[in-house]
Amino acid sequence: MKKIVGFLMVALLALMALPAKAQLKFGIKGGVNISSVHFNSDVLKADNVTGFQVGPMIETTLPLVGVGIDAAVLYSQKGMETDEMSGIKTSMKTDYIDIPVNLKWKFGLPIVKAYLAAGPYIGFRVGGDKIWDVLGDQIEAKSFSAGLNFGAGVELISHLQVGINYGLGLTDNYSAKKIDLEGKNRGWSITAAILF
Repeated sequence: MKKIVGFLMVALLALMALPAKAQLKFGIKGGVNISSVHFNSDVLKADNVTGFQVGPMIETTLPLVGVGIDAAVLYSQKGMETDEMSGIKTSMKTDYIDIPVNLKWKFGLPIVKAYLAAGPYIGFRVGGDKIWDVLGDQIEAKSFSAGLNFGAGVELISHLQVGINYGLGLTDNYSAKKIDLEGKNRGWSITAAILF
């Protein structure tokens, strides 16, 4: 965890140290999350649940090279849907403030560019369900999360980005004591961003 926080600090310092000729843009990003929780045991199966994400972002890109960094502060809703033995589906959602910092490479024509992005994120639980009663035990959502993002998309006329992203949770975000269960957030997001 210290390595992830250290990498985020280095990435932010690198962002500030980029040359003055770098293109700096601010924007708003939002989208749909299709998330689930991967547990360390087959005792509980989790299905996907739909949430959302929204928040401000900043992006800087070196001209001609097309390499840069983007960062955001996103209100993000994640969770899972479970189907217990009774056949009743239960949807459980947890709200986070996620802070992703991605290395981004853009390539293509000035009007339409494709991009690839990857980097770490950290998240802090700010709301939603804290404790769920499942399988006669209580699953508790933890307050901190961290993981890696992998994404791709297109940018139109330097102001609109549409992309898809996969979030690979690396920390245990959920735990249950009686059945020795731990789970990590995983999921896809489809996003759009407007840059100014």
